[in-house]
Amino acid sequence: MKKLEAIIKPFKLEEVKQALSEVGVEGMTVTEVKGFGRQKGHTEIYRGSEYTVDFLPKIKLEIVLPDDQVQNASAAILKAAKTGKIGDGKIFIVPVDEAVRIRTEEKGEQAV
Repeated sequence: MKKLEAIIKPFKLEEVKQALSEVGVEGMTVTEVKGFGRQKGHTEIYRGSEYTVDFLPKIKLEIVLPDDQVQNASAAILKAAKTGKIGDGKIFIVPVDEAVRIRTEEKGEQAV
């Protein structure tokens, strides 16, 4: 199993959710987060004063999948979230040693 974490632009969430549904992904956790990468925020003017917005709003998706679904899910996110502009986000894929469904105590892929 693998855990797929994706940081995307907030307005792309519905497109990404739809794309993941089309490739058979059934569940995910979505969190509103703030951060910055290479773009290092931006400056804005408020009441005549310029200030820097360091942390930009993003959406973090977390999905645990069987190994055979990871490439399709990653490709779906990439296609749906990409605008071609700076700040499109990142996808991280990390191994998951174990998963347990609390209600039934199922373990492994059956718990996902």
